[in-house]
Amino acid sequence: MRIRFFGERRSAAARRRGELSVYSRAYKLAVAIPPLLWVTLFLLVPYALLLSYSFWTVSSGTIMRQWNLENYRDLGRNWMYLQVLFRSMKIAGAVTMLALVLGYPLAYYLSFHAGARKDLLYQLVIVPLWVSYLVRGYAWKTILGSDGVLNGFLQYLHLVREPVGFFLYSPFAVVLVLTHIYTPFTLLPIYASLEHIPRHLVEASQDLGASPRVTFWRVIFPLSLPGLLAGATFAFVLTLGDFLAPLLVGGASGIMISNIVVSLFGAAFDWPLGAAISVCIMLLVLGMLFAVERTEKKWTFT
Repeated sequence: MRIRFFGERRSAAARRRGELSVYSRAYKLAVAIPPLLWVTLFLLVPYALLLSYSFWTVSSGTIMRQWNLENYRDLGRNWMYLQVLFRSMKIAGAVTMLALVLGYPLAYYLSFHAGARKDLLYQLVIVPLWVSYLVRGYAWKTILGSDGVLNGFLQYLHLVREPVGFFLYSPFAVVLVLTHIYTPFTLLPIYASLEHIPRHLVEASQDLGASPRVTFWRVIFPLSLPGLLAGATFAFVLTLGDFLAPLLVGGASGIMISNIVVSLFGAAFDWPLGAAISVCIMLLVLGMLFAVERTEKKWTFT
């Protein structure tokens, strides 16, 4: 009777484990299906359509579903597209560098020296994210214009006789506006990375006689590189795909590649060429993300 009793207990336990296993698999499946459907419908399918359109052509206002590489040949032959792409990359690089130069010191101060003021300063940093993009863009347009605040101030101080023209409708204006807009996106990952650094490592460096400068370059900066790379990636990718700031303050000399894509999908009605440019930008961004990921793995602190 005892052997049978223990056998029944083992079989009951096995049945319960089997039921839990079935329930666990069903639960995982139910949880996984919605995001998979979402990614498939709103990410993979649009990307597949974009790639398909890039191999088609337009004739007499009609999209011809004939597979060829003509759009990519046009991109290679037409230097205008390459010049605008290089200009866009230079603007994105400048915005990234300025955002890092502005964001890293502020993130470092917030993490190590702000003290009781940290929460207040952190809220002030993220306040611009609550303001509409258009509001900030038009605010800068008001500041940089010929009759704007900046030119008025310079003329009041008699530093210039006439309004400075390059403040608005120039690559300078695009870089300035985008730096203001995307610096918080650069600062936040850097701040999170600095907060993740164990303070006992900093204290150990100081106890061993290292100066604050040596401690920063040998301990703090290397361990904050993952956040710095993440912030730089945010700034570069978001700037490269931005079209509203060049439209508001860029003028003819500040047009970026995204403005050409918008025009091709809009008034020009050349969706295949716009799709080809978009695919090239996407491949460029994916290559950069791959390089950043490989670099970040060397410096990730766990």
